[in-house]
Amino acid sequence: MPRRNRRPGGVGSIYSFIVTWLVLSMFLPLYRVWGLFFAGGAALGMAWLFGRLSGKNAAAAEKNKRERREQSEKKAPRVVKTDELKQEQASVSPAAPKKSYGPEIDPIIEEGNRALAEMGRLYQSIKDPEVRGKINELMRVTDKITQDAIADPSDIPKIRKFLNYYLPTTIKLLNAYDRMDAQGIQGENLDKSMKSINEMLDAAIAAFKKQLDSLFANQALDIETEIQVMNTMLAREGLAGGKDFEIKPTGGAAAQAAGAGETRTAN
Repeated sequence: MPRRNRRPGGVGSIYSFIVTWLVLSMFLPLYRVWGLFFAGGAALGMAWLFGRLSGKNAAAAEKNKRERREQSEKKAPRVVKTDELKQEQASVSPAAPKKSYGPEIDPIIEEGNRALAEMGRLYQSIKDPEVRGKINELMRVTDKITQDAIADPSDIPKIRKFLNYYLPTTIKLLNAYDRMDAQGIQGENLDKSMKSINEMLDAAIAAFKKQLDSLFANQALDIETEIQVMNTMLAREGLAGGKDFEIKPTGGAAAQAAGAGETRTAN
């Protein structure tokens, strides 16, 4: 049912009628007809006058309020909701295309990012500071291993083995730790399993670092070969000063370096 709009000053008019009637009743003989009519007319006149003045004041106040609201709306900036802002940004500037490193490298980077995101979630969920520190170290080494696929694509087979077994197994055990930790109770089996996983994380960190170090074996061999070739060239040109560089290859790397030096000298 619609609400009725009360006339401005309606209540005030009634009060003014009553007050005027009471005041005049103190001075006029209301028991006479002329006194009764005079008091009633005067009370009605005061009620009408009060209502008219109240209505004008209310209309003026409403007008001023409306004008102030219109002025504030003109000055205030438009508030844009989050969804509207995203739509506007998408329409103005489309998202930058994702950088691609090739069909063999892209899946490794994506899988590594998913693993890092999951370990980041576990880092936030697990409250033990010791375990959190180990998760942080695992994330740091994992990121370096996956990024090595960009620097040296020949390491991709080793990185795939790391991503297919060692990394998902570690994450699986971390999820088990998180579930047991969330129980909020102590028990022989729970405590034993959580302690075993915590100790396993130390071995995982060592294995991850060893995996990262093995990825640089080819680069280390190349560096040793280049240094040996440089030493050989400097010695033959009389520029070595009687001292070679510190790093020297052994075995096959030395023979390969010597052969490379002879070939370059012959040319």
